[in-house]
Amino acid sequence: MTDQTTDYKDTLNLADTPFPMRADLAKREPKWLDEWEADELYKKVRTAKKGLPKYILHDGPPYANGKIHLGHAVNKVLKDIITKSKNLSGFDAVYVPGWDCHGLPIEQKVEAQFGKVGQKINATEFRQHCRDYAKSQVELQMADFKRLGVLADWDNPYLTMNFKTEAGIVRALGKIYDNGHIIRGLKPVNWCLDCGSALAEAEVEYQDKQSDAIHVGFDVVNRENLAMTANLTGTIQAVIWTTTPWTLPANQAIAVNGELDYAFLTTGNHTYIVAESLKDDFANSVGIENYTVLFSIKGEQLTSLKAKHPLIADRQVPFITGEHVTADSGTGLVHTAPAHGMDDYHVGRTNNLPTTNPVGANGVYLPESQIFVGEHIYKAQPKIIANLKESGHLLNHRKITHSYPHCWRHKTPIIFRATPQWFISMDQKGLRQKALDDIKKVTWTPSWGQNRIEAMVESRPDWCISRQRTWGVPIAFFIHKDTGEPHPNTSELIEKVAQVIEKGGIEAWFDADAHEFLGDDADTYQKVTDTLDVWFDSGTTHFTVLDQNDDLVSPADMYLEGSDQHRGWFQTSLLTSEAIHGQAPFKQVLTHGFVVDEKGHKMSKSIGNIIEPQKQIDKTGADILRLWIASADYRYEMSAGQKVFAGAVDSYRRIRNTMRFLLANTSDFDINSDAVAMDELVSVDKFILHLANETQQTIVKFYEEMDFHQVVQAASMFCSQSLGGFYLDIIKDRTYTTRADGQPRRSAQTALYHIAQALIRWIAPILPFTAQEAWELIRSDADDDKYVFTQLWHELPTPKMNDITQNDWQVILTAKDLVNKAIEDARTEQLVSSNLTAKATITIDADTYQTLEKLGDEARFVFITSDATIICGAEPSITITPAEGQKCARCWHIRTDVGTHQSHPTLCGRCVSNIEGSGEVRRYA
Repeated sequence: MTDQTTDYKDTLNLADTPFPMRADLAKREPKWLDEWEADELYKKVRTAKKGLPKYILHDGPPYANGKIHLGHAVNKVLKDIITKSKNLSGFDAVYVPGWDCHGLPIEQKVEAQFGKVGQKINATEFRQHCRDYAKSQVELQMADFKRLGVLADWDNPYLTMNFKTEAGIVRALGKIYDNGHIIRGLKPVNWCLDCGSALAEAEVEYQDKQSDAIHVGFDVVNRENLAMTANLTGTIQAVIWTTTPWTLPANQAIAVNGELDYAFLTTGNHTYIVAESLKDDFANSVGIENYTVLFSIKGEQLTSLKAKHPLIADRQVPFITGEHVTADSGTGLVHTAPAHGMDDYHVGRTNNLPTTNPVGANGVYLPESQIFVGEHIYKAQPKIIANLKESGHLLNHRKITHSYPHCWRHKTPIIFRATPQWFISMDQKGLRQKALDDIKKVTWTPSWGQNRIEAMVESRPDWCISRQRTWGVPIAFFIHKDTGEPHPNTSELIEKVAQVIEKGGIEAWFDADAHEFLGDDADTYQKVTDTLDVWFDSGTTHFTVLDQNDDLVSPADMYLEGSDQHRGWFQTSLLTSEAIHGQAPFKQVLTHGFVVDEKGHKMSKSIGNIIEPQKQIDKTGADILRLWIASADYRYEMSAGQKVFAGAVDSYRRIRNTMRFLLANTSDFDINSDAVAMDELVSVDKFILHLANETQQTIVKFYEEMDFHQVVQAASMFCSQSLGGFYLDIIKDRTYTTRADGQPRRSAQTALYHIAQALIRWIAPILPFTAQEAWELIRSDADDDKYVFTQLWHELPTPKMNDITQNDWQVILTAKDLVNKAIEDARTEQLVSSNLTAKATITIDADTYQTLEKLGDEARFVFITSDATIICGAEPSITITPAEGQKCARCWHIRTDVGTHQSHPTLCGRCVSNIEGSGEVRRYA
């Protein structure tokens, strides 16, 4: 051994040493990625895990449009942490990434570049451009996901636009049809005027909107049908309140609650019908100061009346009852337009009302409206209000701001519009109840996810799966030209269509003539031109991907996405799986929150607080970004910003520098030839292995529970406290001053080796680049296990604690803390300049004395003093005095035998023995 010339803390930092594992992650990580890809790392992991139980985390496909954002990074890294940790836990964690490739956003991009279908380009060419654009976006996003260190089957991702997958989507539609869940009907659906298409529930978001709120009086025309009103003079008006005046041309009835009380209040010449409990609110709203209630009756009695439509002279509308009518707001009487609302539609069907849709796909009134034909609904609305005012039917008009549904793509208000559409029925074959029953069998993480999706499934309407788009998987049905009924051989036809699509993609369907499938029946049947909701594409991947890939299994062990997917992918996957298989597609569902800035604000271009993951990776490397993700409690909003990232950098340095120390001090150690037997380890080495075992059990448990921030905390605390704050300080003397091949140093190295093996695996799912670099430094050159990702958790030894037990070490740790404090006080008083200039005299009670006395001469190394005396006494105390003797130039301990060895006048006897003799042997208790 050479003389010790470097302070231990400088060595632990290793900032200026040539030893590997430096920083510069941003520059070094891409090189490693290239090596891993060239070496086909994913295949190597699969080979290593072959035969183990499968664990399938099914990838929710991101949409193939635009570069990834920080939310994408969070999602993919969380998935990668899970699959890597499952591999370590003895599973074959197959991860096949996917992309959602059809739909409106891609159409818009292609339209902007090449024009709309039928104007500058035909549909076939348009679809090819859509396919090309989606492919370019997949490649762009895939490169970013790879850069994050995500290990996946990147050579064989699933794309919803792959011919085989498109065919599978059609087959899934056929199976759902065969099971009786598909219906066709004229129903009100969410309709985006900008998209020109129906929207799914998951494509609707709510934003504040300013609307015209009006009270409208409908004149009762058959007052004689109600005995108490027969002799009333003046007008009798049933009052409704609405925030969508443009829907009034579609009004077919006035709905009331049969059990509510309704008041007839009069001002003299005018009588108004409103809910009894809302009469004061009504009077205040319309400016009536004095009124008299003539009488009140139950809503059921109002059904004998009819009213004149306030806009359409020849239309009379009935009073009907509906359970959806309440007295929470408005007037207790509800304007009912079956073409423009689901409650209205359902109550209309019950009462045989016509579902006449007066509004076209572009928002222009059709001839069915009878008024303002050819005008856009929003331009006609002020005219409707003016018309009502002029005719005396407008009782009040004001502007209100309220939450209103908007298109999630265009951010514009949607309308409810009845059109012929295809639906998955929630109740026709019991789909809703089956889904609700199976939700309870799924593990929801966090647990509140169960209540959330249950509430959504309970209240959701039938799922409108049809879209009026060009770039999408077809609803491959043939319907009778007169009756609109599907062809009786639909099941067989679906398979024929699927086979055609499997060879030529959806283009093959759209370009084909109906005669190719139907023969002579094509004269009476026509192809459906609608496409499927893209949520159907992604929602059926349990069928098109999991069921079709021999490496995967269904149901999946895990679905993991953002918390918004309870109304999106989680729900559509659940419904289609129940409709096809009669079971949920997942065993566990995990959701993560959204990324916000350090002030808690949503990331927004307009605010200017967007953090691009690509730029952050270029700055600090992917491992740092991954550590930030793992350190946050992803169940809630995740704060991102430079201060937060700086914290991740500090945490990373602590782990990396600890790892570097472990590797630097085992660089000349061979576990096969140099390891010390467990029973012969120095006691503190045994103890640190026990602490490492406890930490590993905790970390593995946290991985299993998906508590990754707890993993980071446990690993960091072990590095900073158990190692940096305790063990490494103690063993620095042994590792630097004893014989290189002596028992004291080899004992420490044995412990360090096992701890390094464990620590590398602890961090591998979170810090894959750092872990693999460390792995290459510690594994044997002859070892076939080239990658840490093929490993299992390290089997840490648990040496038997003999004379000094684990409980004894807890007592020793307490005493060590007291000694450290006493030395700090002595340094403040300038009695000593450092630990090694001190002698500690520890007077303690009999029980503690029996424990500390077991240390023998090892006590001075544990307390890191040049001398330590343990005394049993009635008055516990710790006395710090200057150590007696001279400073050894090699170990820096102050000893009385320095200078007594002629050949080494500056060394203590222990160092001389370690240099020239057989070396010291430590007690291994």
